Amino acid sequence: MTDEPKTTNPETLPAPVVAAKGAPKPAAKPAAATAATGNDAKLVGRTTKPAARGAKKAPVDDDESPLMGRRGWMGLAWGAFTAANAGCLAATGRFMFPNVLNEPPSQFAVGFPDDYGIGVDERYKDTQGVWIVRTENDYTHEAPGFYALFSICTHLGCTPNWLSAENKFKCPCNGSGFRPTGINFEGPAPRPLERTRIGLAEDGQILVDKGQKFQEELGGWADSDSFLQT
Repeated sequence: MTDEPKTTNPETLPAPVVAAKGAPKPAAKPAAATAATGNDAKLVGRTTKPAARGAKKAPVDDDESPLMGRRGWMGLAWGAFTAANAGCLAATGRFMFPNVLNEPPSQFAVGFPDDYGIGVDERYKDTQGVWIVRTENDYTHEAPGFYALFSICTHLGCTPNWLSAENKFKCPCNGSGFRPTGINFEGPAPRPLERTRIGLAEDGQILVDKGQKFQEELGGWADSDSFLQT
């Protein structure tokens, strides 16, 4: 007796299990947990070098400084540069305008002969650097008249003082003494005072010319221009 093959009746098969609507689905595994396998598990929570390179850096404000910002330093540098250039330009321009000394003229009138008495007159000592002397008998010319002495000591160039009580010129720098004629007689002064050219102007005033000097030791006092005879 042969066994007949068994046939399966579809109606007798169990129905497939269908998930009911609204039933909660099983929770999916976190991606990090899934990726964290093997060596990758060591990188969880860390930043890799490629990631660090790609990360955006926070902008840094260069103007922030505990003392002064970059703009402040730049302004200070430009100000110093401008001031230095202005100083150089001013120094250069200064050479375009040399110093000019306004010295008194070498020739000048000192008044009329009747304006003077016998003796040393100091009114032109400070302004012109000369003494006007009127004498009754000149040392060299042996006649009455006028001569003008430079108020410069022949030792060191100081300005002597006229001491009327002692009737002499006395240098405060080295003690040299000169007589009213200009002759040196005490102290280290090596020679007499120098005389200037003196004469009469067209209007009758006494005219002094400091552009010409006369030295006694060279025989200059004997020159007629060194003495005004009256």
